[in-house]
Amino acid sequence: MVKTSVEHVQVAQGEAGRRIDNYLTGLLRDVPKTRIYRMLRKGEVRVNGGRIRQDYRLQEQDIIRIPPFYKEIRQGGLLPPSTRLQGMLRANILYEDDWLLAVNKPAGIAVHAGSGEPHGVIEVMRILRPECATLELVHRLDKATSGCLLLAKDHRYLRDLHEMLRHNQVHKHYIALVSGQIPRKLEISLPLRKNELRSGERMVQVDATGKSAKTFFYPEKKIKDATLVQIEIVTGRTHQIRVHAAHCGHPVAGDPKYGDRNFNRALKRAGLHRMFLHADSLTLMLPQTGKTRTICAPLPDDLKIFLEKYSRTNESRAD
Repeated sequence: MVKTSVEHVQVAQGEAGRRIDNYLTGLLRDVPKTRIYRMLRKGEVRVNGGRIRQDYRLQEQDIIRIPPFYKEIRQGGLLPPSTRLQGMLRANILYEDDWLLAVNKPAGIAVHAGSGEPHGVIEVMRILRPECATLELVHRLDKATSGCLLLAKDHRYLRDLHEMLRHNQVHKHYIALVSGQIPRKLEISLPLRKNELRSGERMVQVDATGKSAKTFFYPEKKIKDATLVQIEIVTGRTHQIRVHAAHCGHPVAGDPKYGDRNFNRALKRAGLHRMFLHADSLTLMLPQTGKTRTICAPLPDDLKIFLEKYSRTNESRAD
């Protein structure tokens, strides 16, 4: 482990308007995100000599104080992600242009390093695209969720996409297997609030004091005691689909946090070894061209195989 020295960085014109937490995540690529947020909470990071919140928007010529931190060194430098992981993500690139990159994120891989994860999608993609010095995540997916994940190659483009997300101009569609029978379209509009347990585990719950959230469930196929659904989310809250599904009595299959243990146990015996939630597609207007594009992520083979096997008995089409 090597301890760095205090650094002072001046914000360039092209960085103005970015949130300080996103800026630091890109600048300190070898530092776990949990450590970066701890720096901000404790006031170790200063801007122009003063403490700032994690959502502070940078201004041109701001002076940022970067506190000392420890870096783990291996022979030849920082331990890189495995060749297998790099190859897996390279093979799962769905779309790429001069400003945007989309990846079909495999389940079980975090979107960024931290909380015991040495590498996430963003760290690996920065290695695969070293010419993209400002590559950043546009949004996030849970570690257990597979599917379409967007990354921006330019900070101005990133700001445009974040603005589109805030105004619900990016249409997100998911596929999930949920417990029980959903006979018709189901709309859930319930506010969600994040809560952190003593163990440090983050939970989300329906709460009147939370942020607004809206989810649509469209039944596609009834299979035994479950329903295959298409899902559209209007907002993008943490764990939104999982919490809304559980709250209305139809938890996502294989969900270890909000799911039904008996249902999960039965599906595991039937061959499901992960959460059945997949980010199927994203539709958005590309800010640089004004053209609308839909980016689709094929359902992973493990979910396809399980679905075919599980559908062989008592299958019926949804109404």
